[in-house]
Amino acid sequence: MANVLDLVGRIFISALFLISAFNKIFNLDGSIGWMEGYGVPGFLIYPAIAVEIILPVLVIVGYQARIAAGVLAVFCLMTAFLFHFDFANQSQLVSFLKNIGLAGGFLFIVANGTKDWAVDKEKKYVRL
Repeated sequence: MANVLDLVGRIFISALFLISAFNKIFNLDGSIGWMEGYGVPGFLIYPAIAVEIILPVLVIVGYQARIAAGVLAVFCLMTAFLFHFDFANQSQLVSFLKNIGLAGGFLFIVANGTKDWAVDKEKKYVRL
């Protein structure tokens, strides 16, 4: 049961990033304009999209999941403080707290790794 919950948890925490990346791809000009509105160069949308696709997939399949989760935790904290630091706006406060919560979830993966349903699961060998 722990293996199933681990995999489902990794899928849930990663799904947000995959959906967000595809939304950015299909609304590229709007996403670039939004980033530039916060003083962030628009060309950084491309590495952000790559991070939001590649790293969540690594977390889901369990390949180098601790490293991917660590980078995603930092990514969440950076985006929280860059884009959602206007606490006078209730939706920005909620987005800030969501990013902090996601960072916490990724730190759980960093600390505990993945269970058996992962590509780089530790193999247990029996010597005969």
